[in-house]
Amino acid sequence: MRQTSITTLALTFLVLVICHVQAVASGAIFPGIEWLDTQSHPINAHGGGVMYHDGVYYWYGEYKGEFTYRSPGVGWDCYRTEAGGVSCYSSTDLCNWTFEGVVLEPDTTDTHSDIHPTMVIERPKVVYNELTGQFVMWMHIDNYNYGKASAGVAVSDSPTGKFRFIEATRPNGQICRDLTVYKDDDGQAYLFYSSEDNSTLHIALLSPDYLSVTRQYTRNFAGQFREAPAVFKRHGKYYLVTSGCTGWDPNEADLAVADHPMGPYTSLGNPCRGQDADKTFYGQSTFVLPVAGTDQYVMMLDRWNKRDLITSRYIWLPFDFDGNEPLLPWRGVWSPAAANAQSSPLGADKQ
Repeated sequence: MRQTSITTLALTFLVLVICHVQAVASGAIFPGIEWLDTQSHPINAHGGGVMYHDGVYYWYGEYKGEFTYRSPGVGWDCYRTEAGGVSCYSSTDLCNWTFEGVVLEPDTTDTHSDIHPTMVIERPKVVYNELTGQFVMWMHIDNYNYGKASAGVAVSDSPTGKFRFIEATRPNGQICRDLTVYKDDDGQAYLFYSSEDNSTLHIALLSPDYLSVTRQYTRNFAGQFREAPAVFKRHGKYYLVTSGCTGWDPNEADLAVADHPMGPYTSLGNPCRGQDADKTFYGQSTFVLPVAGTDQYVMMLDRWNKRDLITSRYIWLPFDFDGNEPLLPWRGVWSPAAANAQSSPLGADKQ
C-alpha cells in the first residue's frame, strides 16, 4: 500500500507539471486544473477580477490562508480561512502569471480593524480612475458570521500597490455581500452587490472618484436570491451573470441582458452548455474579462473546495455568441486571444 501511494502521488505530481509546461509552451488555459504562476507556485487569487492597464492584465483575488475552519455557532456552511488580504498577479497573455505580492495587507495590529485576519475580505475588484490617477479597489467586508455585510474600499497610486484601506460601509445603508465593480466606456463606474439578505441585487452609481456610492441605485431580481455578479458589455448591450444562493455548493447560473448598466435586466436563462451545465461546471461566477482589442470575453469562475479553500480551482472559459446571445460551452483546454497576440506583431498592435 505504501509503495502504491508513493507511485500515485508521483504520477499526480507529474501530471500537474506536464499541464503547467503545456500551458507555458502553448499559451493555453486548462479550466479546473491547478494553475501555477511563473515561479511554479499555485495561484492564490480567489473570487477575483482582472484589470487591463497599459498593456498588462492584473489579476486581483482573495489571498487564502492554509487553514480552513467553520465559524462556530453559525447555522449554514460557514467555512472560511483567516483573511490574508488581496493578492495581485500580472500577465500579458492571460496564461502566464507573475506574483506581484499581497497588495492589500491585513491589519494584524488592530483587532477592531475591518481588515483584521479574523474578518472576511472577499471578491476584490479594481478599476482605474482617470480623473484622480488612482487605482480603486472595492471588496466585500464581513465578520465571522457574515453579519457585518459591508463594502470596503481601498486606493493605490500603482496597480501593484500597496493599497491603502479607507473604510467599510453599507452602501446607502443597505446590506452588501457578493459584489463586483463595472466601469463603462464613458468613465462612470457601478457597484453591483447582493443586498436585502441576498434576496435582491442592487446596482449603485459610484461617485466621480469611485470612492463612494451615490444615492442613485436600482433594485434588480427582487426576491430571486441571486449573488456572485459578473457583468460585461458587448455591442451596446450589458450582460449580467449571477448564481443562486446555495452557500459553497454549485447551482445553475443565470444570464440577463439590459440596455443600461443599472437595468432593468431581462433573464436569458442559463448560458452554460455541456455536461454539468446545470451546476455551472461546479463553479461560481466572479468576473467577466474582455480580452483587449478582441471580441473575446472570458467567464471567470471559482470551483470552491469549502473544506480546504486554498485549493479551490479556477475555471476560465470563453463565451461563444449565437447572434448577440452569449453561450458558455465547456472546454477542457483553450487558448485566449491575448496569448496568440504575443506571437503576432499585428495582434500586438491591436492591444
